[in-house]
Amino acid sequence: MERQLRLCDCNRSFTVDEKALAAGSTVPLKVHHELCRREIGEFESALACGDVLVGCTQEAALFAEVAAERPMARVDFFNLRENAGWSAEGRGATPKMAALIAAAMLPEPDPVAGVTLAAGNHLLIVGEAGAALGWAERLAARFDVSVLLTGTSRDAELPTERRYPVWSGTGVTLAGHLGAFDATWVQQNPIDLDLCVRCNACIRACPEGAIGWDYQVDSARCQSHRACVTACGTVGAIDFARTDTRREGRFDLVLDLSPEPLIKRVEPPQGYAAPGRDPLDQALAAQALGELVGEFEKPRYVALDAKLCAHSRSRKTGCTACIESCSAEAIASAGDVVRVDPYLCQGCGTCSTVCPTGALASQYPRVEDLGLRVKTVLTGYREAGGDAPVLLFHSAEAGRALIDRLARRGKGLPARVIPLETWSADAVGLDLMLGSLALGACQVAVLAAGSHDAAPLRAQAAHAQAILAGLGYGGEHLRVIDAGDWPELESALWDWAPAQGVSRPATFRPMPRKRDTLDLALRHLHAMAPTPVAEIALQAGAPFGAVAVSDACTLCMSCVGACPTGALSAATDAMRLGFLEKSCVQCGLCVNSCPESAIALTPRLLLDDAARRVVPLKEAEIFHCIRCGTAMGAKPIIDAMFARLAGHAMFASEAQRRRLHMCADCRVIDLMETENGTKAWDMTE
Repeated sequence: MERQLRLCDCNRSFTVDEKALAAGSTVPLKVHHELCRREIGEFESALACGDVLVGCTQEAALFAEVAAERPMARVDFFNLRENAGWSAEGRGATPKMAALIAAAMLPEPDPVAGVTLAAGNHLLIVGEAGAALGWAERLAARFDVSVLLTGTSRDAELPTERRYPVWSGTGVTLAGHLGAFDATWVQQNPIDLDLCVRCNACIRACPEGAIGWDYQVDSARCQSHRACVTACGTVGAIDFARTDTRREGRFDLVLDLSPEPLIKRVEPPQGYAAPGRDPLDQALAAQALGELVGEFEKPRYVALDAKLCAHSRSRKTGCTACIESCSAEAIASAGDVVRVDPYLCQGCGTCSTVCPTGALASQYPRVEDLGLRVKTVLTGYREAGGDAPVLLFHSAEAGRALIDRLARRGKGLPARVIPLETWSADAVGLDLMLGSLALGACQVAVLAAGSHDAAPLRAQAAHAQAILAGLGYGGEHLRVIDAGDWPELESALWDWAPAQGVSRPATFRPMPRKRDTLDLALRHLHAMAPTPVAEIALQAGAPFGAVAVSDACTLCMSCVGACPTGALSAATDAMRLGFLEKSCVQCGLCVNSCPESAIALTPRLLLDDAARRVVPLKEAEIFHCIRCGTAMGAKPIIDAMFARLAGHAMFASEAQRRRLHMCADCRVIDLMETENGTKAWDMTE
């Protein structure tokens, strides 16, 4: 059984060159005009012959329903209409269509490791009494509800039946994720609602009417008669001198009705909703929470290689880029490395973009899988006669919707702009940008629609553009398009003049490790460069650069132990500090670890063979023990030790100072021979 391609020009609304596309296709290809209507029978007939790839996503549900009757055949979809056909340059979009077909023909990548999230229906509702109790009544039949009141209200009334727990408190904190939210609060009101039997005795006894039907004491009205305490009696729910006030609980879901969210994150955890005070938003949030009850599998979006992490060494902090950029606060320090909480991670991929070493790598999709698609579309576009291709990386939801809107309402995408969908455009880092250009892309654009912060993308693009300009490639090669609607996207793409690309595309495939891909891309860009200079100056924050040491360096080699990438090394045949610039990521750990403050960083890109060769930064003669001649280490560090200790009371005499230039054994011998103190063997009873 063979695979077939079924394309449709959607009632002749765009042009498809069937002959040209069929000539470049490795499987049977046919173009239809009404595949989802009058020609649906031909689709059914194709299913009888094997798997079918359909160039339409609008009617995917219909085609899938038809295919369900033939479970042995598989049907897949890709978008030819909005991505290529519906364009002011649609008649010239055949090379792009060939590229999109080539990408759609690729096999599915291997699945990534998953994370299981399990959530019951234990829902915590937090907020002022009126709103919180109102939603508790509505949701009690659907959820196992608990209510935490954070404000009193004389108009609110606790239900007469105790069908769900109600607490009150202040200082509420929330932590955790779907299925495991931990809440803590302080029981501040004298009446503990968990103990209260709602007998109303306190309400009737209070002379000031300070207790409402929410069974909470209004401290502004209370005159401390304590009649309520007497009325409560042995129930003991009222205590004005309570000391054990801390409360806590674990919940599966949280509906936060507070005016200000308890979890203030750009990307809050799944299972937490803070809709504010709008009743419609509250209703939608409650409905969405109901869909999260059960067991779910989500991808483990990011992989961590702890050996490459440049976060810290020996309590000296280096790189914190991933922690600072994580919108979900899923990354935290864990000693010398970082820790990624897979339950909080939402897969934006910004951490992998800003990580200089590649210790954090996006897995959904993997860089090597996305890199294969890049190489495939560029090859297909070029073989179909296309020129000056632009790759447009965009997110799976917001980016796709914006491109569809541009195709329906505006000029569509230019014929040379090839869209590449990924889970999150924030994960398109320096390796993919430069790798795509080395593989033959004329330009690379990243559509930041759906991004929380495009600043990291812009920083990566700025570093890449500086490198390309330094190599003599003319024009603007990279754009981060932060478009709010389709007119902005249209303007950014249609007004973009082609830049100067490589004369011959590279043949490598992007690698799993960021630095390997960057090395391959930079080598090719340098080899094809109009001006193949050996060195390019970069801005601070670039993941390339040099290390220099001053005369204050004593060759203690603290920097070598701190360097996470092996860029700094200690020679085995001499007291020499070596540096391999190709491996330096400018993390700053060496600077922070140097006790003499002798190290300085210089952001730059060295492109000749010197970058791939260990060069000496400093070398010193070996100091030998003045008594026995044993090697003791680098002379500068012995001299530094002598200078610091020479004024100490223990080394007041010349003989005592001379011991600083002796090895450990000789110091003991010299001490025994020259000191006049009483020896143990000379002592008598």
